[in-house]
Amino acid sequence: MTQQKLEKKPISFSNILLGAGLNLAEVTTLGQPLEVIKTTMAANRSLSLLQSAKLVWSRGGLFGFYQGLIPWAWIEASTKGAVLLFVSAEAEYQFKKVGASNFVSGIGGGIVGGVAQAYLTMGFCTCMKTVEITRSKQAAVEGAVQQTSLQVFKDIYKKEGIKGINKGVNAVAIRQMTNWGSRFGFSRLAEDLIKKATGKKEDDKLGALEKIAASAIGGGLSAWNQPIEVVRVEMQSKTNDPNRPKNLSVVGAAKYIYQHNGLSGLYRGVAPRIGLGIWQTIFMVGFGDMARQAVAKLTGETPVAKH
Repeated sequence: MTQQKLEKKPISFSNILLGAGLNLAEVTTLGQPLEVIKTTMAANRSLSLLQSAKLVWSRGGLFGFYQGLIPWAWIEASTKGAVLLFVSAEAEYQFKKVGASNFVSGIGGGIVGGVAQAYLTMGFCTCMKTVEITRSKQAAVEGAVQQTSLQVFKDIYKKEGIKGINKGVNAVAIRQMTNWGSRFGFSRLAEDLIKKATGKKEDDKLGALEKIAASAIGGGLSAWNQPIEVVRVEMQSKTNDPNRPKNLSVVGAAKYIYQHNGLSGLYRGVAPRIGLGIWQTIFMVGFGDMARQAVAKLTGETPVAKH
């Protein structure tokens, strides 16, 4: 049997635009509300899902669920999507070039893309979103004014510099590399199982609903790394706790959470996290194929595809 020649698809502007557009759509729909509930539960580990939702609602009704969306989530979404598709496609090609299987190449591409996301675009954005969601209201003192996002940003930068703005970026990197490595890897496994169940050949394409189902499975299973997310939130949180050590590292934050909340504390917020993982993966993997076709018709070029 003749081995298919491995060709590298050209990197195009539409590929970068598509990644940014998909992430903006994802975060503006269900993405940010799920992120807010997940972060609230991770920061306030005694609260249930319903209690966390009520707390978020008390901070501004429906708008409370979109806290941190503008500008931080939009800045993050518009940059991290482009970075993910750009870097992960290149990394996957390099893995295939040295003989790795599609499954291993998918995991490798997801890991490299996730790490690039964290250090290039996500560090300060996740920090500011978490600050917005977790900071306590100003003391009920007459004349006290609630700080805006930019005022909080300036205060952190003035006190702690660039390190303060990027606090927790190492935990973000660990989360993203495990996130997208798992999502792409599990999605590929799910696609293979769906093909076998429906009698499709290895080179056959999945239908839209089959692609979405595989993406949902991949996104849901990727929530196994929720302890990393709880650690990240704790490192970036502005919740007042005089007993919490200052300048927590990844390991130090994990120990602090375990000592005060046990093993279950490390899995707080896993339910909305599963929902968020499914929603994000459906957008970036499932809807990605449909969007690529639409972009190709508009621009005359097909963006680099991972699936």
